[in-house]
Amino acid sequence: MASHQPQVTRLTQMKAVSYLAPNWFNFYETILAYLGRLLGVETQLYQGECDPLEDPVLLKDQVDLVFICGLPLIRYCQVVPHQLQALVAPVMQAPRYQNRPIYFSDVIVNATSNLANFEDLALKTVCYNDPGSNSGYNLLRYRLIQGGHPKNFFSKAIQSGSHQGSIRWVADGFVDCAAIDSVVLEQELREFPEISAHLQVVEVLGPCPMPPLVVSQRLGASVIQQLQFALLQPNAELQAAMEQVGVQRFAAVKLEDYSVLAEIYNAVSAESVL
Repeated sequence: MASHQPQVTRLTQMKAVSYLAPNWFNFYETILAYLGRLLGVETQLYQGECDPLEDPVLLKDQVDLVFICGLPLIRYCQVVPHQLQALVAPVMQAPRYQNRPIYFSDVIVNATSNLANFEDLALKTVCYNDPGSNSGYNLLRYRLIQGGHPKNFFSKAIQSGSHQGSIRWVADGFVDCAAIDSVVLEQELREFPEISAHLQVVEVLGPCPMPPLVVSQRLGASVIQQLQFALLQPNAELQAAMEQVGVQRFAAVKLEDYSVLAEIYNAVSAESVL
């Protein structure tokens, strides 16, 4: 029987990619630098510019750590098994997160509109960050199916390219609504508090398992265990960075925790909504 055990790589540099919203990029750099010091290696983090399912760097197993949404992760691992392993996911401080590694999708509208609930969004214009996004697209489509809404519920759907772009479009009145990752929205409002006066949440979707930090199995069990333990027991410097973005702690997660997102994706893929 062929073995699926990956060949262990001796690290001289730790390379990471983030496919998540860039308003946490500095925090991810802090995490990576912390782990680099632990292993005594240099680190490099870059912002992914394409769909992770199509990124040749990831497909060739040329990155060690990946910050990624749970939906593309589980879809990627169905196509490329035995490459990636879920390590940890953040647990947010706010009470709505129930001390669990979860997040929500907040459906926002302009605060000056007369839109008060999801039903009011009928025949309105919606924007979404990316068709591969769980919070911005997948959950919204699932909500339409759950509500028995027709495929033309919205008058128009426009891709903004990012959660931040969607937030600005709603705040500026360019579109009527958008579904935004709750953690991204909260961070954006921390950095730009003036935007909060222009937004209102009319529906909360979820919760869903929090986007994880994943690692290439090529690093080997010993290194992977070191990395996970270091994040579960962060030092004072990392704890300070966690506090700034509202992270209470990290929790160990497994790939199986994200299977529910693939189930939702499969359900909405069979329906022509949004």
